[in-house]
Amino acid sequence: MNEIWTVVHAERHALIDDLRQVPAERFATPSLCPGWDVHDVLAHLADDAKTTKLGFLARLAAARFDFDRYNAAAVARERAADPQATLDAFRAAASRTSSAPAPPATRLVEAFVHGEDIRRPLGLSRQYPAEHVAAALAHQLKTGVGMGGGKERARGLRLVATDVRFGSGGGAEVRGSALALLLAVSGRPVRPGELTGPGAAALLGDSGA
Repeated sequence: MNEIWTVVHAERHALIDDLRQVPAERFATPSLCPGWDVHDVLAHLADDAKTTKLGFLARLAAARFDFDRYNAAAVARERAADPQATLDAFRAAASRTSSAPAPPATRLVEAFVHGEDIRRPLGLSRQYPAEHVAAALAHQLKTGVGMGGGKERARGLRLVATDVRFGSGGGAEVRGSALALLLAVSGRPVRPGELTGPGAAALLGDSGA
């Protein structure tokens, strides 16, 4: 878990650095996360960094165990009028190691997927550690869509990463970087040509690309 937190903290601080000079109006840019703009995703990340196990359980109960309601309340709570104030709150919590009661790999999923939810629409880019992206991808492939994963999206397909040793599943092959595979499995669109192979169309259709 210590290794995961080292990666997560590095990703949080890298995103903070990327967003420091982004004009306030650009935070209204729609993110890759359906229904949320960039500011919403940032507020979600700020909340996620502050979350404790007991706090999560109490707020989930207050949301009547509805994850969509829980997330909406979290965004409303953390989203300041000024995006830089939200960024400051995220910076203040970025080195914390508290978490909701979830598998450790979910911290990697949050860092990488939400990092791209923000960066890609803003035209920003980052080289993520491929082996840790592959760990996040492996988690998503074991987790159902209803729990935030992508198991069903990849059913009947073989996913093969081109930048790290990773292969999973059986069926029509889909090839691409571990990051592109992670995004598609997580229901995000990817750029044209990022995924190839006879199974790519099936996976991209499910990811909304």
